[in-house]
Amino acid sequence: MSAVSGHQGPIDDLWPREHYLSSGFRLRDWLLTSDHKRIAWLYLVSITAFFFLGGLAALLIRLELMTPRGDLLNADTYNQVFSLHGIVMIWFFLIPSIPATLGNFLLPLMVGARDVAFPRINLLSWYVYTLGGIFTLFAVISGGVDTGWTFYTPYSTMFTNTAVIAAATGVFIVGFSSILTGINFIVTIHKMRAPGLTWMRLPLFVWANYATSLIMVLATPVLSSTLLLIALERVLRIGIFDPALGGDPVLFQHLFWFYSHPAVYIMILPGMGVVSEIITCFSRNPVFGYKGMTISIMAIAVFGFIVWGHHMFVAGQSLYAGVMFSFFTFLVAIPSAIKTFNWTATLYKGRISFTAPMLYGLSFIGLFTIGGLTGVILASLAIDVHVHDTYFVVAHFHYIMVGGMVTAYLGGLHFWWPKMTGKRYSELWAKVAALALFIGFNLTFFPQFLLGYLGMPRRYHEYPADFQILNAMSSLGAGVLAIGYLLPLVYLTWSLFKGRPAGGNPWNAKGLEWLTTSPPLEHNFARIPRVTEPAYAYDRTEGQAAE
Repeated sequence: MSAVSGHQGPIDDLWPREHYLSSGFRLRDWLLTSDHKRIAWLYLVSITAFFFLGGLAALLIRLELMTPRGDLLNADTYNQVFSLHGIVMIWFFLIPSIPATLGNFLLPLMVGARDVAFPRINLLSWYVYTLGGIFTLFAVISGGVDTGWTFYTPYSTMFTNTAVIAAATGVFIVGFSSILTGINFIVTIHKMRAPGLTWMRLPLFVWANYATSLIMVLATPVLSSTLLLIALERVLRIGIFDPALGGDPVLFQHLFWFYSHPAVYIMILPGMGVVSEIITCFSRNPVFGYKGMTISIMAIAVFGFIVWGHHMFVAGQSLYAGVMFSFFTFLVAIPSAIKTFNWTATLYKGRISFTAPMLYGLSFIGLFTIGGLTGVILASLAIDVHVHDTYFVVAHFHYIMVGGMVTAYLGGLHFWWPKMTGKRYSELWAKVAALALFIGFNLTFFPQFLLGYLGMPRRYHEYPADFQILNAMSSLGAGVLAIGYLLPLVYLTWSLFKGRPAGGNPWNAKGLEWLTTSPPLEHNFARIPRVTEPAYAYDRTEGQAAE
């Protein structure tokens, strides 16, 4: 999509081999760095640790549900385990995963900047994230929390004796990390783009993170205020949400879901940006309908703020409000469908390479489509009443968040790993991991659609014996899925020390990030590039690509 004036070949041969990873190896050099690339690594290590903590809780859940009787965990412990799983996965992995890692690393490179707008605030965001994680871990070791990741009132404010305030404080703190990251990205995109990089030349990954940043900055304060109100009611017995004190529990749901449904798009929009980059690269086609894709990204962000009430069809809200929220939820499917159709159109007549990143990208399209279609089903009032609070909702949520977001995250990690490290990983093992994830995920969560439709409620550690076969299939799939998650940890770590040199651009991809060395220079570019062509110009020759 871009070029450096006056140079016709690979431009990383102009520069020395020094790069950001070789600029200091002391712990102090990392913990006090202002380099966005190193901060991305700090986030990567942190969220990986939280991912496997949440995954351990998920493993305990599936082991418990192998049999109808609660013979591994008692009811209270099971409540704490699924609450830990939800809180850690949502707030400490899914929300920061792509923006804080790939976004932090790539966004300045993609816009031709030497760093983000506020490097020290960027580092502060990681410390704030870490502090929030410490509070949450303290909640785990001091008795756990059993409210689920939603902290529903009045149970969370008046009835449970678990560490609600510690867990809520951790989530409250980590929200500020999201806000700081969002502000940094917005200012960087507005003010630090390379010459010639107009809005209609921005990569879709940048557009996706821009929309995500707007949501983080606008919606996160609502969540923070709501969690503060929980603490006030719990400590001071002020009647806010508890009807026994004159409060309204439905008010909590309005406030919570006003943030938490846009949070779904905080999680999925960056994944859509990643998949857009992967699909166009490995089909060697320009993105079909680029302008439509950018409009759909922003439309998803806007619609995310007006559909929160579809979580509350059975919570006592007005029937007329339910009808309107149902209508708007159907509407949000339109921009999502545009993206899916445009990806498939991009693949049409492409020179498709089935690399590991491409397998993850194609998996995303399939799993996200299933998750999106079942979301439309849940938008129907009549069906939602039937399957509300069942495993149908659990399956739908995981098809979007895990099947979609985590698959996109791993696809992006594999796509840009050579750029981040300068090393290649085992393509064979990466393909095995991608297939294990796809097979294991469907085996884990598709049976849960059937369980939910048959009436099995979520969050129960015991269930009728009639449901055991489907639950056993789900637990077996979780084992295969675990293999799909563990394998990348092994071979990517191995590649750091033993991997072959990747070269500057092993995928022959377009984009400013591929114009610098692999790994990138400490300040990204020896000189700021000048953009001379539209995004994803895969139909142009190298001679046409340079000024």
